[in-house]
Amino acid sequence: MISVTDLSKNYGEVRAVNNISFTIKTGEITGLLGPNGAGKSTTLRMLTCYLKPTSGRICVGDYYADEDPDGVRSIIGYLPESAPIYGDMIVYDYLDYIRSIRGIEKSRIKEIADICGLNEMMHKNVSDLSKGYKQRVGLAHAMISDPDILILDEPTSGLDPNQIIEIRKLIKEIGKEKTVILSTHILSEVEATCDRVIIIDKGEIVADNRTAELKASQGTASKISIKAANVDFDSLSSALRNIKGVKDVARGDDKELTSAVILAAADEEIRPEIFKMLSDKGWPLYEMVKETRSLENVFRELTKGGNDE
Repeated sequence: MISVTDLSKNYGEVRAVNNISFTIKTGEITGLLGPNGAGKSTTLRMLTCYLKPTSGRICVGDYYADEDPDGVRSIIGYLPESAPIYGDMIVYDYLDYIRSIRGIEKSRIKEIADICGLNEMMHKNVSDLSKGYKQRVGLAHAMISDPDILILDEPTSGLDPNQIIEIRKLIKEIGKEKTVILSTHILSEVEATCDRVIIIDKGEIVADNRTAELKASQGTASKISIKAANVDFDSLSSALRNIKGVKDVARGDDKELTSAVILAAADEEIRPEIFKMLSDKGWPLYEMVKETRSLENVFRELTKGGNDE
């Protein structure tokens, strides 16, 4: 388990992380989400004891970062945004080197190659690998000591779509056995891989919840778009406003059919009433779509953007 209490970090007069607190349970895949410059990387560097906090306390497992940073490092695997790997080494030799300085049995090389899908690349120079395979080597480095906690900073940055999908699958598999913290500003990344989301903006936590619950909890209204025929917009709008739960009606952008965007109370299901009204009036319904609330909607509501990192 990871416990962070009143954690802050100053760079001169600039406060990059401002008095944040959170707890991450064993076995969770947690996304640390925020715009560029929000304080994500700074937070991770403090968790991994690469940076010393200005104030606050970090407890990882049985270790406190200010008292036993080596103890914290012993149970954490860390993959920075730019994987620190030696390009002039063969993959096998590189992993063997990391294994040897960690005092790990040689058999672990084969195990970690299987986990990270590196068996066909073990004879190649790291510099000859694609960005996706370099990330896999970085993951293997972070995991070779079989840590309880894995911290990944922007693990799919710069990858192509196929490589992104491969790394996401790998992270999901790893997350079945380990606690994973994934830092990113890519919203789809979090929705695809994480059980829980912590959103940080300008150094402060603005949301912390399970991914599905976070999407459901924000906002008090839902949008429903419809397209109908044999009716003008004013008549359609007037009829829709008479339905309980409708808060507002705006004109849609369809040029052939009469379209409307309905703002409705989030806790009321009014689609059956809309269908019945249109049917009773003889106005054919061609389309009705309820907007699915995405993490992007929530993110945009909670953050106003950040500074460049």
